[in-house]
Amino acid sequence: MNFIVSSSELLRALSRVSGVIPSRSVLPIIENFLFEIEKSSLTISTTNLDMSMRTKLEIENKGGEMKIAVPAKILLDILKQLPEQPVTFSIDEETFGIQISSETGKYKLSGENGLDFPTIPTPQKTQSVQMPSNVLWKAINKALFAASTDEDKAALNGIYFNLSPNGLTFVATDAHRLVRYRRVDITVQEPASFIVPQKALNLLKGAFSNTDEPVSIDYNDSNAFFQTEEVMLVCRLIDQKYPDYENVIPTDNPNKLMVARKDLLGTLRRVNIFSNKTSHQVRFKISGSDLTISAEDIDFANEAKENLKCHYEGSDLEIGFNAALLIDIISNSDTDEIVVELSTPNRAGIVLPNVQEEGENLLMLIMPVMLSSYASA
Repeated sequence: MNFIVSSSELLRALSRVSGVIPSRSVLPIIENFLFEIEKSSLTISTTNLDMSMRTKLEIENKGGEMKIAVPAKILLDILKQLPEQPVTFSIDEETFGIQISSETGKYKLSGENGLDFPTIPTPQKTQSVQMPSNVLWKAINKALFAASTDEDKAALNGIYFNLSPNGLTFVATDAHRLVRYRRVDITVQEPASFIVPQKALNLLKGAFSNTDEPVSIDYNDSNAFFQTEEVMLVCRLIDQKYPDYENVIPTDNPNKLMVARKDLLGTLRRVNIFSNKTSHQVRFKISGSDLTISAEDIDFANEAKENLKCHYEGSDLEIGFNAALLIDIISNSDTDEIVVELSTPNRAGIVLPNVQEEGENLLMLIMPVMLSSYASA
């Protein structure tokens, strides 16, 4: 059997789902794309057994229906080198040999029986919520950087989705910083919560667009299914209990600092160069409308200090932060000014954008570091 497809459209579809494919596996067939040819459509699937993706595109089918596993790396490599043109796939239904014909050449590779490819999970006994793709895209972008990469903290290795009649909450933390992103304009009737792993979320960022295209999320106790008109991703959920994150968010923060985001970010990046390379400790000294940020590395006799104008309401305060973590947090805000709410030097600081869009609420938290002495190890 054979079919004809645009080389660039096929490459775009393959690239969309190829991130799932493992470089090596004890099950070699999952290092392939599964092609399912049916009438005038080609469905392409990938899996690593914990996560799967699927997409479709239109083809000119000159044969019947078939499933075949196609080697991923060599197919991607050849398509990347071909200019845009129609390419013809001719498949031997007995040997699963594949010939790709372009305008100037022919390329042969060996496929495998598609019936041996693992079954891609389908939604069963699920609940569902729909939202614009850009809402999910923004939630992932706002929260994911704060998720832990420590494999010993499995519950923190992703984003916690908490769905309720009052809205949607997305939370990520690594125990040193935390992001809570809420949407009150999207609700569900039946409350539910689950943890989506980081790798799946990174793939979603690349596969889903920052548009108002609708995305459907179906979920049960073991899997979550994210689907738009063009692509579906299914992932196994992290089977852990998420910590009670609300308990670490201080509610009584009488000291409020407002400062220009770009100015604070620039100061932190410069002062951090002179901080201890292990602790990245910087000192905030706030008095009146003056903010002094300083750092010191005793081992190398390095020291830096900068002053910033700010608007401050509260008592004079000195508090320490990890500059590298704070830079990540401030970079994640896109407003001209940010608000930092503080209480005491040993309690977490709350970082907020000074303006929030209607229907959303973003809160970022960073734990302080002790200021008794600068770390030297």
